[in-house]
Amino acid sequence: MASSALQWLSLVGMIWLQAISGTNTNFPAYSTQLKQLLSISQVQLNNLAFASDAGKLFGWFSGLASLHLPLWLVLIIGSTLGLIGYGVQYLFITNQIPSLSYWQVFFLTVIAGNSICWINTVSYVVTIRNFPSHHRIAVGITTSYQGLSAKIYTDIVNVVSPHNQARSYLLLNSILPLLVSLIAGPVSREVEVTRSTKGRMGIRFVVMFVITIATGIYAMISSLQFLSTKLSRLSNLIGILVSLLLPLLVPISEKINELVRFWQKKRERLRVYHFTVDENSSPRTENIEVKEEEEVEEIGVREEIAVKLMVRRIDFWLYFFVYFFGATLGLVYLNNLGQIAESRSCSDISSLVSLSSSFGFFGRLMPSLMDYSFR
Repeated sequence: MASSALQWLSLVGMIWLQAISGTNTNFPAYSTQLKQLLSISQVQLNNLAFASDAGKLFGWFSGLASLHLPLWLVLIIGSTLGLIGYGVQYLFITNQIPSLSYWQVFFLTVIAGNSICWINTVSYVVTIRNFPSHHRIAVGITTSYQGLSAKIYTDIVNVVSPHNQARSYLLLNSILPLLVSLIAGPVSREVEVTRSTKGRMGIRFVVMFVITIATGIYAMISSLQFLSTKLSRLSNLIGILVSLLLPLLVPISEKINELVRFWQKKRERLRVYHFTVDENSSPRTENIEVKEEEEVEEIGVREEIAVKLMVRRIDFWLYFFVYFFGATLGLVYLNNLGQIAESRSCSDISSLVSLSSSFGFFGRLMPSLMDYSFR
């Protein structure tokens, strides 16, 4: 496949990775059952929620690994850590292995939380390298899909096993990222982009934004309890899975365009094959060369920043404190959403988790949409 189609295919692969990487966001949906199965207190349950986020403190390991290892290997390492962290917990609550102490479960949760960083690192690196002049928009689109993780996992659990949610979530959290990583692994690499005009690039991003917004609207509507009851659980799941396949339309259309341009150029070569040397240097041939030169993409400058220089920059500390005092508050709320819903006598916690996931999707998408609009 030509580089331009591969470029957009890599973006689709990163979208799928982000859509299943937010395994910690579905914790509120099964936290109550997990509390009962582990026979732990509310404080200990809160500590497990913290452990998942604390695993991200060691996310810099994945950054170092991405500098020295192939990206597909970094991806497999991350999904394997998730398989161990969530998988051992699943085996424990299903009585497949001997009893674990609370601190062992805590450590496994830290490992599971750290696995998310490895998948995210690969997604960011591939997206930035393959879309150097539009990396902020591309990263924003892929990151927004991480907000749908809880929605996707909840829809699957509601179809497969709605009564044993803790077991189902832990099993899915362990195997689904690994399966998707194996699918996305072949496109988790840097693509040499040589052809794609700014106009065509802009049209592709508009199409991607339309698909993304439509996906978010469907996710939000299907999460509303009074509307979701009109759809079967299987129909709800099929709808969200189809919406994840829609971004494939962009690389498919790009591949079709490349084939059309290839055959046009081939026919043009056959037409000028019998011309003389002087005729080959005619304006027609020069126009073809000019068009090919115009198709070279404008590549942005990528700046590599060392750690010492990074900590001296005000941008780094602004991002650090905004994330520290802003995003963490949202994490505290989401981690305790199950307990909040239980205290308010909410009977359908999974619908509430799906709805919060859908709104989180739009919250993540909004900055990249504004960035694209004001470029």
